[in-house]
Amino acid sequence: MSKYLDLSINEIHELLLKKEIKPIDLVEESFERIGDNHLNAFITVDYEGARKRAIELESIPVDENNLLFGIPIAIKDNIMVKELKCTCASHILENFISVYDASVVELIKKNNMIIIGKTNMDEFAMGSTSETSYFGAPVNPWNESKVPGGSSGGSAVSVAARITPFALGSDTGGSIRQPASFTGIVGMKPTYGRVSRFGLVAFASSLDQIGPMTRNVYENALLLNLISKNDDKDLTSFETSEDFTRLIGKDIRNMKIAIPNYFVSDIVDKDVLHKFNEVVEMLKSKGCQVDYVDINHINKAVILYQIIAMGEASSNLARFDGIRYGLSNPSKTLEDLYKKTRSEGFGREVKRRIMVGSYILSGENAKIYYNKALQIRDDLKKSFENIYKEYDLILGPTSSRVAYDFNDNQDDPLKCFMDDVLVMHANMGGFPSMSIPMGFINNLPIGLQIMGKMYDEAKIYQLGSFIEKELSLDLEGGKHE
Repeated sequence: MSKYLDLSINEIHELLLKKEIKPIDLVEESFERIGDNHLNAFITVDYEGARKRAIELESIPVDENNLLFGIPIAIKDNIMVKELKCTCASHILENFISVYDASVVELIKKNNMIIIGKTNMDEFAMGSTSETSYFGAPVNPWNESKVPGGSSGGSAVSVAARITPFALGSDTGGSIRQPASFTGIVGMKPTYGRVSRFGLVAFASSLDQIGPMTRNVYENALLLNLISKNDDKDLTSFETSEDFTRLIGKDIRNMKIAIPNYFVSDIVDKDVLHKFNEVVEMLKSKGCQVDYVDINHINKAVILYQIIAMGEASSNLARFDGIRYGLSNPSKTLEDLYKKTRSEGFGREVKRRIMVGSYILSGENAKIYYNKALQIRDDLKKSFENIYKEYDLILGPTSSRVAYDFNDNQDDPLKCFMDDVLVMHANMGGFPSMSIPMGFINNLPIGLQIMGKMYDEAKIYQLGSFIEKELSLDLEGGKHE
């Protein structure tokens, strides 16, 4: 098997410029690494379309300023890619074909990256292990008896196993960063609105955000450069023209870092805390100011997420009714059609969240629960903003523990929310947040989370790249041969 996809993005680009390799070589290597797909990273592999596009790119001069030219990328299966299935890992959309490209996919294609396929995930992005997928869960390439995290589990596996250097995920309450932590890759949830959500199948619209998943910090910044564009089709998106790599390599001395006491409390496994403390001591030795702080309402994130996300999910998923698209179970009455289609089409976790969300939004409950949650969420955001007035960044573990065995959470639906107890705050406030590998516990990777103020992704990349270089972790163990 060729090893081009193990090279850095700069090295691959240099080979393409010199015509020592062609895009088709990279595509074929990706397909070789998918093999029989026993990692179950992909729901759909676009063998024909990817090969066709790779051949087309041979007639286009390689743009020396576009490091992502001809590079394979995987797309989470809740993001529309025209003429490919978009299943959201659900039976109800098992055979649904996208009729248009998501705005991020348009940018991917415009910049001549090659889409290899659509990755596995928790059904409608609801879960933290990818086990709710109708197509079965992907497996963690570091240890195939362990979950890869979720909901962007397939995208994480594709990058960790070096099937593709890049992938897109979506993050509603940690769904990019938590699987990044479990699989030893870099995952960024950008500022809310930084990346257009047009063409992303909505879960919780006020929380959802598309983001890049990559092998390292620099490549993550490159992909965010590509997909960050204002979009008239998404009124929450905003104009941007910055280079997110601009601070990478800059001095971090005198950087002020805050660590919420909640992030290092007894909710976090002691071995994870030990690894985290090693990183903290290293940063202090390099001239960073590190302080431990209290943040109001920080312990309410899980409750807020459950109320807001489930309420919005029940509203967004009402469109899957068996009439307009997707699975339809013919019945004598409209009510029976709805009931049979949704009962058969949705999985257990999705049904549970719809039911709870419908209760939350019904009648006076909307004021008692949903509106109150929005108020507390606003207070939480202001508490974080007050910290950012004094500090550059906030640091903490990404996950409270390393990847665990399959079926570990299945008997208690509340357990899965605790996987995201350290990462939900960024979604609540709309802040950018990134997970990078910080070490290993029992040969399983664990992630470090770096949170920044709104629009300050470049500062996150600055610190993340420094830590990455200092730790110099060997992440090849997750590569599937």
